Amino acid sequence: MLLWEAMSELFEHIDQLRRSSGRVAVATLVNTRGTTPRKEGARMLVDEQGRVIGSVTIGGCVDAQVIEESSDVLGAMKPRLLEMNLGDEEAWEIGLTCGGTIEVFVEPIALDRPGDPTLACYERAREHASRGGRGALVSLLEDPGGKKLLVLDSGRVEGTLGSAALDQRFTAEARAAMDRGRSQTLAADGVRAFVEVFAPPALLLIVGAGHVAMEMVKLAKLLGYRTVVIDGRPRFATPERFPDVDELKIGIPSELIVNYPLDPSTALVLVAHDYKYDIPVLEHALEQPLGYIGMLGSSRRGKAILDLLVEDGVAPERLERIRVPIGLDIGAQTAPEIALAILAEIQAARTGRSGRPLCDVLRERAARGA
Repeated sequence: MLLWEAMSELFEHIDQLRRSSGRVAVATLVNTRGTTPRKEGARMLVDEQGRVIGSVTIGGCVDAQVIEESSDVLGAMKPRLLEMNLGDEEAWEIGLTCGGTIEVFVEPIALDRPGDPTLACYERAREHASRGGRGALVSLLEDPGGKKLLVLDSGRVEGTLGSAALDQRFTAEARAAMDRGRSQTLAADGVRAFVEVFAPPALLLIVGAGHVAMEMVKLAKLLGYRTVVIDGRPRFATPERFPDVDELKIGIPSELIVNYPLDPSTALVLVAHDYKYDIPVLEHALEQPLGYIGMLGSSRRGKAILDLLVEDGVAPERLERIRVPIGLDIGAQTAPEIALAILAEIQAARTGRSGRPLCDVLRERAARGA
C-alpha cells in the first residue's frame, strides 16, 4: 500500500469505531511469502461487538481466522502474532499461486482510554504526518507487552523496544526503511519487528476548475490525496462545485503553485485549456522534481504547447516529462471516466507500474518462472 493510504485508512477506521466501541483489535498483515493482492501494512479492525472494518487479505478463510483470534486478543488485551500456513486452496483464495505462509500481528487498543500507549503512538504518527512529516513506527512482533518505537524524520525518537541496544539498532533500520519508502518486517539481534513507514498524503495539484477537475477531486479524496485546485476564474472555482477539495485558490496559477511542494510525491495536472495558464506553469514545473506532470488535451494541442515551450528556450528533452494526452487508454469519454483514466495513470507512475492489465503481467511472470 502507499505510505499515507495505509496509515490514513487506519486513522479513519479508528475514528469510525471510537464513537461506538471501547476496545478494538487491529490486525496488520506484516509478512507474506509470494505474490498477494494485499501487501504488508494491510489492516482489519475488529471491535468488541464483532464489527469488522477492512481486510488483511481479500476475505475468506484467512480473514475469518483473524477475526476469531481477534476476540481472544481483546479478551486478554495483549498482542499476538499469527502465523498461518496455507494449503493450496487457501493460498489461491488470497492470490498465492501455491501454499505459503503469512503473518498477521493483532494488537488491542482501548479507544476509551486516553492513555492507551498503542493509540498514543498512532495518534502521534498521524499528527506528525499531518504537518508534512515522515517517519516509521516499529512494533516488536514477539512481545506480549506491545512495545513500540516511533522514529521521526525530525531526528526525534519516542518510545522504547526495551533496551538501548535494540532502540539504537531499530532506529537505524527505521531510517533506512524510510529512505526505501517501504514497510516491512525486519530482524536484528535475534529480534523481529514490523517497521511501518508513513508519510504525508501525496499532493494532487490541479490547474483549472472545470468538470474534469471536479470529478478528479472526488476520486482523489477516496484515494487519500490532498487536493488543491487553482483557477483564475471565480465563477468556476467555487466551494459549491468543489465541496471535497482541501484547498481552492483563485488567482494566477503560475504565481500560486510556487507556494506548494513540487517534489516527487506531487502530481500536477493541467485541465484549464488555456495556454496563458499552461505555458508559465509548465516552465516552472519543469524546473522542479515533480513526480508527475500531465496536461489534458489532444495530441495536436499538446504539440502546440510543447512547441511554444521550445520557442521559450526549454530544452526538447525536458519536455518528455509532460504527459499529453493525459491518462490511461480506457476509452474515457465522460468527465468521470476521464478523471478515472488520469488518476489511474498517476497511481501507476507513483508505484512504478506499467498500467497494463494485471492478468497479462502475471501471465508473463509465470512464464518466466518468477
